[in-house]
Formats: sequence, structure tokens, C-alpha cells
Amino acid sequence: MKKWNWDNARQYFSKTLQWFLNSCLIILAVILSILLIKEIVKFFEILLISGTDYKVFLANILLFFLYFEFITMIVKYFKEDYHFPLRYFIYIGITAMVRLIIVEHDHPKDTLIYSIVILILIISYFIINITPLDRPKTSLIFRKHTQSNNS
Repeated sequence: MKKWNWDNARQYFSKTLQWFLNSCLIILAVILSILLIKEIVKFFEILLISGTDYKVFLANILLFFLYFEFITMIVKYFKEDYHFPLRYFIYIGITAMVRLIIVEHDHPKDTLIYSIVILILIISYFIINITPLDRPKTSLIFRKHTQSNNS
């Protein structure tokens, strides 16, 4: 019989939680896929009914992209070894803010705030893209640390 220790318990607990998380994400992906199909049906209804407001159509398109981005993010989670890339959260945030501007543009102050949020998200996306994934070993902090150890 195997001896019970804390390392085995931690591994079992983490594997159980990972399995539960994966199961929940698969269920969420199925639900989002159903909602995505419902949005496609709404597109055809809007296109077939004449006199529909273009704002409603644009709002539905952006809602479609939100569903699409969430499903894509779940797929990326499984492809990248159980990791959500931060840039997908930024994409979803930008799309959500654009949708808010299109749907709720009655108050100029709110629209300005939404625009500023989009600008901040774009700047953060730019910072993420120019930042290296690994920390360089030749930075000033590492050089001082290694020089003091060599002395």
C-alpha cells in the first residue's frame, strides 16, 4: 500500500481541480457555441426583415464577435497547455467597449470614458507586444548581482 504524504495529496487535489475546470470550460464552450448559432439565426432574421435599425444589427455583430472570442479563448486555453493568453482578454475588452459605444451612446461623458478605456486597452496591448517573454539576463539588476557574487 502506498504511503500517504502531502505531495501526493497536493498532486491529486490539483489534478482534480484541473479536471473540474476543464469540464466546466467544455460545458461553457458548448453553451457559447449554441448562443453563437442563435446569433447567426438572428442575423438572418434581421436581414430578411426590412426596416430594421442598423444599430441593432451592429450590436448583434459585436455580440457575435464576443461569443466567437470567448470560444477562441477556450480553444487557446487547451492548445497552450492550460493557459489563457492575456491578449485575448484585451481583445474581448476592446470588443465589449466598442459594443457599448454603439449601443449606449446617449451620454457623451460615458462615450468618452468608454473611448478612454479602449485607448488604455490598446496601449496595454502594445506594451504586451513589445515586452519580451523572458527577462533578459543582461539587465542592470542581474549584472550587479552577478558582479557582487564574483568579487
